Amino acid sequence: MDRVAFTIFGIDVMWYGILMATGMILGTVIALKEAKRVGIKEDDVLDLAIFAIPLGLLGARLYYVIFNWGFYSQDPSQILNFRGGGMAIHGALIAGILTGYVYTKIKKIEFLKMADTVLIGMPLAQAIGRWGNFINGEAHGGPTNLPWGIMVDGVRVHPTFLYESIWNLGIFILLWCTRKKKQYEGQIIVWYIGLYSLGRFFIEGLRTDSLMIGPLRIAQIMSLTGVVGAIIAHMYLSKKVKKLK
Repeated sequence: MDRVAFTIFGIDVMWYGILMATGMILGTVIALKEAKRVGIKEDDVLDLAIFAIPLGLLGARLYYVIFNWGFYSQDPSQILNFRGGGMAIHGALIAGILTGYVYTKIKKIEFLKMADTVLIGMPLAQAIGRWGNFINGEAHGGPTNLPWGIMVDGVRVHPTFLYESIWNLGIFILLWCTRKKKQYEGQIIVWYIGLYSLGRFFIEGLRTDSLMIGPLRIAQIMSLTGVVGAIIAHMYLSKKVKKLK
C-alpha cells in the first residue's frame, strides 16, 4: 500500500501522520467528554493538550533517537526528521506524563484526576495509530504459518501491529466501561499502564525491529517496569483510599 495519502503544494502527506492525528484528535474529544463528567474545566484539558501533544511527539522521537544513536550520531541532521520515521510510544508517554504533572502543579489541579481524564482515550488513539505501521510495512513480527499472517517481502509474518491494535482497543473498552466505578483517583492511568505494558511485553517478543540494549529488548524492559510499577501503585492508592474511609 502506498504510504502517501495525497500530495499538496508538493508536500507528501503520509497515511501514518493522518492516522496519528486522527487518534490524537479522537483521544482529545474523549478527554473533553470525560472532563465534563468529572468536573474538570474543558479549557484546562485543551491547554494541556497544546503542550502535551507536541512534547509527546518530541519525546517519542528523542527516545527513538537515543536508542539508535549509533545511526544518528553519523548524521545528526536526521535527528529531527520526523517524516523519515522513527517514533517510540514509551518516549511519548514519559514526555506526556511529565508535561501533565508540571502543568497540573502550576494550575493547582489534582494530577491523578487529570491523568485519568486525559489518558482514558490514549489506548484508542494507539489502536488507530498502529495501522500506520501496517501501511508503512513496519512493526511486524517474524515468520508464521498462522492464517492471519501478512505478507512482507514475500514472507508470511506475524501482524504484531494488529495484535497491539486489538489489545489497545480492548483496554479502551474496559477503561471506558468501568470508569464510573473506579475506586480511587489514578485508577485509569494505573490500569492503562499496567495492561498496556503486559500486552506489549509479549507482543514485543514477536517483533523483528525492536530497539535493543545488548541482547535485551528495550520495550520489554520498559513493559516489565510498567507492570511492576502499576501493581505497586494500585496497592498503594487502594490502601490509601481505605485509610481515608
